[in-house]
Amino acid sequence: MKTLTTTEELAAYCASAKGQPYVTVDTEFLRERTYYSQLCLVQLALPGKDDSNAVLVDPLAEGMSLEPLHELFRDTSIVKVFHAARQDLEIFQVDAGVIPEPLFDTQVAAMVCGFGEQVGYETLVKKIARQQLDKSSRFTDWSRRPLTDAQKKYALADVTHLRQIYEFLDKQIKSAGREKWVAEEMQILTDPETYIVHPEDAWERVRTRTNSGRFLAVLRELARFRESYAQSRNIPRNRVYKDDALVELASTKPTSLNDLGRSRLLLREARKGDIADGILAAVKAGNDCPPEDFPKVDTSRDKMQVNPALADLLRVLLKAKSDASGVAARLIAPTSDLDAIAAGYRDVPALSGWRHEVFGADALRLCKGEVGLAARGAQVEIFEL
Repeated sequence: MKTLTTTEELAAYCASAKGQPYVTVDTEFLRERTYYSQLCLVQLALPGKDDSNAVLVDPLAEGMSLEPLHELFRDTSIVKVFHAARQDLEIFQVDAGVIPEPLFDTQVAAMVCGFGEQVGYETLVKKIARQQLDKSSRFTDWSRRPLTDAQKKYALADVTHLRQIYEFLDKQIKSAGREKWVAEEMQILTDPETYIVHPEDAWERVRTRTNSGRFLAVLRELARFRESYAQSRNIPRNRVYKDDALVELASTKPTSLNDLGRSRLLLREARKGDIADGILAAVKAGNDCPPEDFPKVDTSRDKMQVNPALADLLRVLLKAKSDASGVAARLIAPTSDLDAIAAGYRDVPALSGWRHEVFGADALRLCKGEVGLAARGAQVEIFEL
C-alpha cells in the first residue's frame, strides 16, 4: 500500500495515468468542525486486478500540492470514476475550482441498471465484485497521522473494487444504449453551481410554518448573516446558531443585547460580540425591508387539485415501467412528480429527457385517456383506448 507524500510522487503517478481509459477516485474527509470539508486523504487506482497500481495520496503532508491531480481531472481523455460523487466533487470545486471530467458515478449508473435506489458501495461490492468490505475503520479520524495499515487497507478498498464495478456497469449501460441517460444525470454533478451556497438563498432551507412577509424578511437576513459568517470563518453554521434559534429570533425580532439575553434557544456565545452585532443588524435589515422586497414562498403546488384516481394509476404505470426498464422507480419519478402530473402540471423532470422516453410519454397518454392499464398475471400492460 503505497502512500504518496510529495508533489513529485503525485506528478509521476498522474503521468502514469496518461493513456489509461479510466481512474477510480475516492476521498476521506472531515466536516464536523468546519463549514467546508477538510480533505484528509485521496485514493486512486488505475485499471488492474491487484493493488500494484493503486495509491493513497496524503494532502496533509508538508509541501504537498494536489495540482498534478487537478491536471489529471482536467484531462478529458480519461474517465474519472467515483461512487456517490457529490461530496467528493464539492471538495475539489471549493478547494481548486476543478470538477473531474468526464465523470462516471457508479451510484447513478447502478440505479439506471436496476440495482435499486441510492445503492451503497458495499452492496455493489457484494453483488458485482463478490467481495466483503471490512468496515472496522469506518469511523476513523482521517486527519490523524500516522494511519494504521488497517485504515490504509480500508481506504484503498474504496477504489480497487470500484474498478470492477465500473467496468461491469459501463458494459451494461452501453449494451442497453443508455449512455445518454447517465450523461443527463451527470450534468447536475458537473455543474459548478451545484456546489455554491449563496447566503441570500440560505433562508429557503430553514423549515418554518409561518409565511408572513415581515417574518420571512427577518428570517432571510438572519440566515444570510449566519451563512456568510460561517463561510468566512469556516465553521459549521450550527455553531453560529441553530435553525430553531434562527426561527425564534425571526419571531421575537430582538433590537438590543438585553433582548438577545432573553432568548431561550440562542447559544451563549452568540449573545455577545460579532455574532450578536450581526444578529441585531440582520433583524434591523429585515424590519426595514419594504413589502415589495419581501421573500416569497413558492406555494403554487400547496393547493394542487390532485386527481387521486389518476395519481394511483400513475403509480401503477411507474411500477410497470420501472420493472420493464430495470431502472429504480424513484430515479424515474418521485411521488411529488406523480402528484404534480395528476394535478395537471407538465413542467416536471419525469416528463423530460430520458425519463420522458421511459415513463413520461405514456404517463401523458394515460392522463389524456388515450391508454389504459390491464393486469396480465403478474404483469401490468398498456392498451390503447
